[in-house]
Amino acid sequence: MTRFQDKVAVVTGGGGGIGSAICHRLAEEGAAIVVVDQNEASAMTVKGDIEACGGRAVVMAADIADEAACNRLIDNVMERFGRLDVLVNNAGINRRGDITEVSTADWYDSFAVNIHSMFYLCRAAIPHMQGAGGGAIVNTASQWGLYPAPGHVAYNVTKAAVVAFSKSLARDHASQKIRVNAVCPGEIHTPMLASGLEKAGKTVEDLDRLVPFGRIGKPEEVAALVAFLSSDEAPFLCGSTVEITGAQAVS
Repeated sequence: MTRFQDKVAVVTGGGGGIGSAICHRLAEEGAAIVVVDQNEASAMTVKGDIEACGGRAVVMAADIADEAACNRLIDNVMERFGRLDVLVNNAGINRRGDITEVSTADWYDSFAVNIHSMFYLCRAAIPHMQGAGGGAIVNTASQWGLYPAPGHVAYNVTKAAVVAFSKSLARDHASQKIRVNAVCPGEIHTPMLASGLEKAGKTVEDLDRLVPFGRIGKPEEVAALVAFLSSDEAPFLCGSTVEITGAQAVS
């Protein structure tokens, strides 16, 4: 498929598990990818892998919790490519604990990365999409933003904010043909999940048994959903919150 031929896609958290899968999927379908990550080495690895497969990618390392850095990022994209068709706000952190365990720094850091960055980037990107006659924004929320999991108050609340933010943007900008949607993954096999399992003394197989589909999800499956939502095949999907969970309930 070449649904993104001649288009430019910005993916934050592009060096991570889900983010790298999104970068690869959009690149395979023709997009020029801007791999955004604070970890420049991880982003460079993704860029190299994409180019080895014949795709196009550049790295723009940035701390997206910083407003000025987000503004510079979008300015650099427009200077480099002259257009911005797809923005995937995928970067996120998970600071675990209930309210008695989460520090003030954890709370503020969670908001800075998980929701404030989306505000900064969308505010900078949307005028360019308006000028081009439209665009697509996909924000990574979480199943836990809809159905809070115990012991993750900062993550739950920030991901719920992502859902509300996405719906608000969609209502405000649908008339400009800017489609904004959110994906809400359940348990996906990523390095972040593996780290949490190790700390909890659990295994992937333990999680597989909790999923009616028989296993947890794969980053490539989330990437396929993001690609669909970003593409012209989903012209009337705007303001939607799409769960991808294998029918698993929050436990």
